[in-house]
Amino acid sequence: MTETIRVEVACALPDRQRLVALQVPLGTTVAEAVSRAGMAALFPELDIPALKLGIYGKVVPPTTVLQAGDRVELYRPLKADPKEVRRQRVEANRGGRRPASANPAAAPK
Repeated sequence: MTETIRVEVACALPDRQRLVALQVPLGTTVAEAVSRAGMAALFPELDIPALKLGIYGKVVPPTTVLQAGDRVELYRPLKADPKEVRRQRVEANRGGRRPASANPAAAPK
C-alpha cells in the first residue's frame, strides 16, 4: 500500500473561494495536487496552468514535492500594481502638489 499525506488546495476569487482537502501519495507535486483537486473545473474562468502557485504564501515551482499538511494556493494576477495605486492615492490626497522636500526632516526650521 502506498503511503499518503493530507494536503489542501485553495483558490479564491472576489465572489467565491474553495478549499479542497486531499489525501495524495507521498511524492505528489504542487501541480499534481492542483489537478487532483479539480481546480480547472471549479474555476473555468481561470487559466490554471498560467497561474503562480505557492505553499502558505510563498511562491514555489509547480514541481515542488508536497509535505504532509501543506496548503497549495493558486495566485491570480493582480489587476493593478499596489505600489502604483498607493502612489496615485497619495498624489490625489495631496491635490497633485509636491512637497518642497521629499524628506521632512531635511526641511529648514
